[in-house]
Amino acid sequence: MSKSTIIQTVWDLAAPIAEEIGVSIWDVRFEKEGASWFLRILIDKEGGADINACEAMSRAIDPLLDEADPIPQSYYLEVWSAGMNRPLERDFHFTQNLGGKVTVGLFTPWTPGGEKEPVCILKEYRGKTIVVTDSEGADHELTLSELRFVRRYDEMPF
Repeated sequence: MSKSTIIQTVWDLAAPIAEEIGVSIWDVRFEKEGASWFLRILIDKEGGADINACEAMSRAIDPLLDEADPIPQSYYLEVWSAGMNRPLERDFHFTQNLGGKVTVGLFTPWTPGGEKEPVCILKEYRGKTIVVTDSEGADHELTLSELRFVRRYDEMPF
């Protein structure tokens, strides 16, 4: 089974459980680190997913994964909060954050000596490109493949 098939199968198993316990799936990742594989389910909810939500999701999904057995090798299951400054990678990540602040990881700054990780407003999402407005009010059309990352930007609450 391919990695993308595993991720989609796990997402399909996890989504109804997430809805039942009052969270949403932000992402599912199946990653190898060293000799070990990790199945990571990132969850979100209004106000942020806390440790109790992560534990509830983990306990609920674990027996379903055992029963469905979508992953041929051994792995570690981890359920995490998506976090405040989470990466935007999927279509719905971008559409949900239109009009919000994002940090854009540039390889080359817009101005000499400029910032490589400016905070901007996500103005448009067009599949493979985004349009952001920088702090000076200028719009920039950026191809996602030419960026290091795009992350949601949330100011620290303290």
